[in-house]
Amino acid sequence: MSQPQLNSPAWIMFTYVNFAVGLGVTMIGIWSMQVDLTMKAFLAMGILLVTSASFNLAKTLRDEHEAKRWHNRLDEARTERLLRDVDAA
Repeated sequence: MSQPQLNSPAWIMFTYVNFAVGLGVTMIGIWSMQVDLTMKAFLAMGILLVTSASFNLAKTLRDEHEAKRWHNRLDEARTERLLRDVDAA
């Protein structure tokens, strides 16, 4: 079995900075818009909801991928065991 590839610390830092800058700049843009406060609040809530949904989607997809990998490894182990049992017989 191959081991999963780990991300470098630089990549992890980049993703955190990228997320913070993107969210921060968007929120600053909403705050500086020439609309009333209720519209700014509505847009900010929308951005936060989309951000939360993105995290949930990414986690769900990762969990599904991990579950499939585990299921495939279990099937491979069962197949190997059956083949060993047949060869032993």
